[in-house]
Amino acid sequence: MTQVVQTTTLAPLENFVANSGGNASSPLQYGLMFEDINHSGDGGIYAELIRNRAFQGSDVFPSSLTGWGASKGATLSLDTKSPLSAALPTSVRIIAGDTGVVSLVNEGWWGIDVKPQIYTGSFYVKGAYEGQFVTSLQSTTTGSTLALTNITSRSVADAWTQHNFTLNPTSAASDTNNTFSIAYDAAGADDPLNFNLISLFPQTYNNRPNGMRIDLMNVLKDMAPSFLRFPGGNNLEGNDPPHRWRWNETIGPLVNRPGRPGVWDYENTDGLGLVEYLWWCQDLNMEPILDIWAGFYLGGPVISEAELEPYVRDVLNELEFIMGDASTEYGGLRASLGYPEPIMQIKYVEIGNEDNLGGGLPSYQGYRFAAFYDAIKEKYPDMNVIASTVDITLPGDAMGDYHTYSNPDALVSQFNQFDHSTSEHKTLVSEYANIQLNATQQPRIPFPNWVGTVAEAVYLIGLERNSHATLGAAYAPLFQNLNSYQWTPDLISFTADPSQTVLSTSYEQIKLFSNSRFTTTLPVTTTTPFGPAYFVAGKNEATNSYFLKAAVFDRQNPTAAADVPFTIIFEGVEAGASATLTVLNTTSPEAMNMPGGEQVVRRDVSTLTAEEDGRLSFRLPGLSVALLEVKV
Repeated sequence: MTQVVQTTTLAPLENFVANSGGNASSPLQYGLMFEDINHSGDGGIYAELIRNRAFQGSDVFPSSLTGWGASKGATLSLDTKSPLSAALPTSVRIIAGDTGVVSLVNEGWWGIDVKPQIYTGSFYVKGAYEGQFVTSLQSTTTGSTLALTNITSRSVADAWTQHNFTLNPTSAASDTNNTFSIAYDAAGADDPLNFNLISLFPQTYNNRPNGMRIDLMNVLKDMAPSFLRFPGGNNLEGNDPPHRWRWNETIGPLVNRPGRPGVWDYENTDGLGLVEYLWWCQDLNMEPILDIWAGFYLGGPVISEAELEPYVRDVLNELEFIMGDASTEYGGLRASLGYPEPIMQIKYVEIGNEDNLGGGLPSYQGYRFAAFYDAIKEKYPDMNVIASTVDITLPGDAMGDYHTYSNPDALVSQFNQFDHSTSEHKTLVSEYANIQLNATQQPRIPFPNWVGTVAEAVYLIGLERNSHATLGAAYAPLFQNLNSYQWTPDLISFTADPSQTVLSTSYEQIKLFSNSRFTTTLPVTTTTPFGPAYFVAGKNEATNSYFLKAAVFDRQNPTAAADVPFTIIFEGVEAGASATLTVLNTTSPEAMNMPGGEQVVRRDVSTLTAEEDGRLSFRLPGLSVALLEVKV
């Protein structure tokens, strides 16, 4: 039993019992929800440095020469007459014009970060050439060559040949205004030459091929996330047929991945595909929550009940590809790609995304959810199946997914959302965020601000108090490329320059709570009702530690709340025991972590000593977030 006594005049004293059941077997999990929005995949955590590497396009976003240029005198054009593969039919055609050295130049994703490390790359070329290709990294700021390597050409007139290379800069560039180029002597080459699938990777997280950007993975690792929901979000669904996310077009060699038009105003390469997502889960020790397409496009139409069966079968094929023995059809496909053993076990599948919106709910309630649920449970009885909405009658042990984008007062008002839940169906909150101020018709805030972050903490504490009813929570969107984005606010902002990464106020709050995990949520007795102080207590049996997570938010006066005194008694904590109190606070309610600005979140850590009966006393400032840890 944990006793929390608040001695405060901000609320009348009365007995209040929260979470009286106690002993929650699976306390709230803090996780990640990812989709390629704001160039968070391509140009973001996916480490490929070359922008528009394969000239992929569609009827929505036609192929282009974006990101590419050529040396003076040469001209570039797109060529569809010489496909590299069925998936990559468009290449760049270089007409050299006058003889001399010709360069094909790429600007990267709004710059290229160059530092002393090995860069690995490759390109395909078609056309006869018996000389040397010279690949290099160049600084546009200084005009200097940062790294260079010569490659003996194997290029021939009537076939595509791949050339591999490495670049090894010996010093860091002064900034990210750098370019990558392929040069050759036009005097010894066919005119024109064609190039395609031009790729350059820095070192990646855990040295994964086709892998992830190290600095952004480390930022996520510091959050200690429990799960990753992927690949959407809306980007799973696609706006119109046939542009949904197709798992089988995101696997295998890059030359066989056509990409697709995403729903956030740009083409996706799908270099970050199904296997890469699963490696991401392995590398950060996260439980995958596999989102599957459920027969609904954002712009319509809905797949009819009579035509749904192939899409249901496709989900079972995907699960067999991930988990099936190599003797099965799709396990065999996986083995043929170099993965003889199952990649990892999938325990959670979510059917669709936000099917309560856009006119999809009647068909979802009527037949779509049931068709996928029944087929998955028949093949995998222990699978946890999650509906993409809570606006549906859930069968068996199915769960629902609830999304909330709101303002501070509304989030705090949802603190008791699950207090009286008696449902046997848990809820995942895989998308939440404070996106605006309290006043009506406010624009989106550009970055998470502190008053919103504290409100989010109150909401999360409410979820964690009711972990018998809630599975986990994830802020969304996860990433924002500051050079091109469609949505604000976002948890983590970045550019090509790792030193410019912005970890938001909400990131700091989630990191504090997520790194202090309960194995048991404890029942709490308090002498005052919740508000302005909100809290949850728990224990980690593995470390034998007690925790109290707390936030102070006065809804009557959120920007000028008074301090709140706490006296905490953990059962089993004796006099003289030592506790650590970490308090997050700022100087201004509207404070934001912004590009080029200072870190606005103050992190104050102090040591407390339990009094004669084991009680611990402290004060929390108004509009603060805190964690108390006592090791027994």
